[in-house]
Parts: sequence; C-alpha cells; structure tokens
Amino acid sequence: MRYTTEVIIDLPREEVIQKLDNPENMQHWQRGLLGYELLEGSPGQPGAKMKLEYKMGKREMSMTETITKNDFPSEFHANYDTKGVHNIQRNFFYEVDDSSTKWVSESEFQFSGFGMKLLGWLMPGAFKKQSQKYLNDFKAFAENGTSVAEDE
Repeated sequence: MRYTTEVIIDLPREEVIQKLDNPENMQHWQRGLLGYELLEGSPGQPGAKMKLEYKMGKREMSMTETITKNDFPSEFHANYDTKGVHNIQRNFFYEVDDSSTKWVSESEFQFSGFGMKLLGWLMPGAFKKQSQKYLNDFKAFAENGTSVAEDE
C-alpha cells in the first residue's frame, strides 16, 4: 500500500527542519509517544536505529526506526518496523517562499501475516488519515507551539 500526504507549514524551511530534527519535540506532535531510545549509530545519521514506544488507545506498541537517508534540509527517509508491518517513509521539504515550507511524505506499507495484510486491505484510509494527522499536528506545534502531549 502506497500513498502521499503533504502539508504547508508557515515557517521557513530551516526553522521547520530545526524543530523536526530535535527528538525532544516528537512528544509534541506524535500523539501517544511514550518514549524513545537510541539503539545504535549516531542520532539522525543513516544507519542509526531508535526504538519508539507508543500507546494507542489501550494498546502499547514498540517500533524501530532505521534512518536510510538524511539530506536535511531537503530530504529525510527512514524505515519503521513493528510486528507484521514494514513502513518505508520518504520525506521531502520544499521552500514555497521565504516564509513557508511544503512537507511531502511518501509512505509505503508492507504487511506480513494474514491479520496485518487483512487490516491493510480493509482499512487503507486509516493509515493515510493517521499519517496526515502527524503532519497536521507537527504544523500546529511548529507554527503555534500546540502540543498533543497536553491532550493526554
């Protein structure tokens, strides 16, 4: 399953990247994030692995982020792996003008196991909706300081 989401952020690209590239900020735009831990490599560099812990509803989930390309301020690519799901993310950041940035996120989900394949087939819109929510929540945090951590 593949799809693209995007958002225009009313900030210069350098400021967007500065906020996005700080792991301390993830709690403010990634709803349900409980914590993160560097497993190997240098933070933010290709090959680096980070464990991410989330609580979604009553369910807790752990995933591993592996950075595959970091060419900030223009690109950042990573893979996210959890049980039954391999997610390939390609993120591109374009200067719209001096004061706004377009973030385009390409997502590819590969499912293993009957249950996850069925979920991906039955609910593809839910995955895209969640991805768009992360972009919108980042926009609100970056532009206005609005934090999803305060909602929990």
